[in-house]
Amino acid sequence: MKQKLLTLTAACAVLLTASCSKKMDNSENPFMQDYTTEYEIPPFDQIKYEHYIPAIKAGIEERNQEIAAITNNRAMPDFDNTILALDNSGKLLTKVSYVFYALSESDNTPEMEKISEEAMPLLTAAADEFSMNEMLFERIKQVYDRKDKLNLTTAQERLLDKYYKSFTRNGALLSAAEKDTLKSINQQLANYELAYNSNILKETNESEIVVENEADLAGIPAATVAEAAEEAKRRGKEGKWVFTVHAPSRLAVLSYADNRDLRRRMYETYTSLASNDNKYNNSENINRLLELRAKKAKLLGFESFAAYQMDDVMAKTVENAENLLYQIWRPAVAKVKEEVAAMQAYVNKEGGNFKVAPWDYYYYAEKVKKEKFDLSEDDVRPYFQLENVVKGIFTMANRLYGITFTEMPDAPKYNPEVTVYDVKDAEGNHVAVFMTDYFPRATKRQGAWMSEFKGEYNYDGVSERPIIYNVGNFTKPTKDMPSLLTLDEVETAFHEFGHALQGMLTKAQFRGQAGTNVDRDFVELPSQIDEHWAMEPELLKTYAKHYKTGEVIPDELIKKLDASAKFNQGFAATELVGAALLDIEWHKLDYKQPVDVKAFEAEVAKKLGKPEEVQFRYRSPYFKHIFGSTQYACGYYTYLWAEVLDADGFELFKEKGIFDPETAKAYRENILEPGDSEDPMVLYKRFRGQEPTVDALLKNRGLK
Repeated sequence: MKQKLLTLTAACAVLLTASCSKKMDNSENPFMQDYTTEYEIPPFDQIKYEHYIPAIKAGIEERNQEIAAITNNRAMPDFDNTILALDNSGKLLTKVSYVFYALSESDNTPEMEKISEEAMPLLTAAADEFSMNEMLFERIKQVYDRKDKLNLTTAQERLLDKYYKSFTRNGALLSAAEKDTLKSINQQLANYELAYNSNILKETNESEIVVENEADLAGIPAATVAEAAEEAKRRGKEGKWVFTVHAPSRLAVLSYADNRDLRRRMYETYTSLASNDNKYNNSENINRLLELRAKKAKLLGFESFAAYQMDDVMAKTVENAENLLYQIWRPAVAKVKEEVAAMQAYVNKEGGNFKVAPWDYYYYAEKVKKEKFDLSEDDVRPYFQLENVVKGIFTMANRLYGITFTEMPDAPKYNPEVTVYDVKDAEGNHVAVFMTDYFPRATKRQGAWMSEFKGEYNYDGVSERPIIYNVGNFTKPTKDMPSLLTLDEVETAFHEFGHALQGMLTKAQFRGQAGTNVDRDFVELPSQIDEHWAMEPELLKTYAKHYKTGEVIPDELIKKLDASAKFNQGFAATELVGAALLDIEWHKLDYKQPVDVKAFEAEVAKKLGKPEEVQFRYRSPYFKHIFGSTQYACGYYTYLWAEVLDADGFELFKEKGIFDPETAKAYRENILEPGDSEDPMVLYKRFRGQEPTVDALLKNRGLK
């Protein structure tokens, strides 16, 4: 039984939103005190539900006072008294927000959900008041208009430009009436996003595929079957098997279940999430989000929300993003036709009297892979015990950057499944705290991500080191078997750790530029380049060991992995690029009237010439990347944009040696450490010595 680390006091047992009748002074609220824990890790065991709202309100008030001090300063606005002061404001609000957002994503109990309903309107309104503060913007503008005379460093000028553009993009130049309209739009966006995300989480947790006949389990890995039996017990269906739409369960069924009807049931259950005829249907939320985003873009002077979003990243324009995507899309679709033909031939040879359908793709891809390379997931999975994969990740980081990871068993945790590490450099100096939270649970949203509980700061003799965490939804251990990861899960673990490295190793001077505070289409470079190390033999042999025998993965199996690395990349690329293009099409839309979500998806699929055997990676009702947060809307293309960079960049490591010290040093100094202190393409070219092209990506995926 999972122990609750965040508990309600008796005084607040009824009012879960922290609107307690009992008045609480600041000394009782951990957020409003200096953390006395080692490295200032949040004291999760002391944080209670009723602490959030008072701390958020106090944080908003504190920042308001700090902003008033900036705007009331009679001295001529300059970098230090305006931009730096602004960058350093709001520490309490940031402090509580880090914990609030983290737990609302990874430990979203019913109590946290109720707190979110009160907190989100407060935070949204505070953000609007901040970004539309006329007196504050006037000071920023005065500094901006005089920047050529201020002898600013590159980092200072970039931070100034970032704040100026952020304020103008958030309504600083609008009239008073227009600002009120924008505030209303932003508040509504926050509410609809909250409802959209809540629907996905609830229907995901309620969805199940029940199997009563053991014969229907044929082909499914034993670990997945064991977990399904345990899930059935948890749901009061002992003696049966319950599969869920969480990735470890879903992908195992789609990839290995011999029962075609079971695969179909899984596929249809997953792809209909939040689009069924029930209270969790997200069609209305999607329509309202599209309408509000289109209004927001036009209010701010953009022809579409897509144009608004692209204006502030490396791509700059919708056309640039689409041009890149289509360079990948066309060869990917051509490869899919080859892949489907091979699968159909296998079906025909086995006497199957049917045409390959979307729910057959994973299954017959595995069959063809086994036939072509004598390799299946079951052959390699025993070598990828989670604990060993983590050791492999840490080995990679140590050999490249000299850092070490020591577990802190007594450190505060927000959930018992969290592991905490002290990260140190080669000289033994503290670099960061790193936390991992790898298994699915009912209170955690799907997917994998990285974030922080504390950011980095390194200016004028003051240095603070970050607290970074990775979250995943990997295959859980059972009473008889440890957590054995799929190849996709291994790559995901390396991917999220790449984000963590950028957060941990950052040396940016200013908070607003530290870590992953970079352009959205640059932020995926550190994560995606790390995936390349996962299957490199030199590293693989240090961590891929059989969970029963301890045997190192044999050379013959490594050769098979290498030979099959480009297998099924037509499907993978088409699924990914298709989702990115769907995202852009949604946000190019000049919203005039309600849209039938399913019909719109079909229209886009037809326009793209999407193979019918390949679904969009996420259907719109559960496409959290684009509808769960306005910040990331029209941003799914960034994975492909960054893949151009990572494929090109890793070629340098392959040329010089995957652990070459000089290449690792250049990568660390130009990609991981600077944050947003310089233009990302300038940083990339300084590391790589050239601008990237799409060729390396196509070659890496076997599409060229």
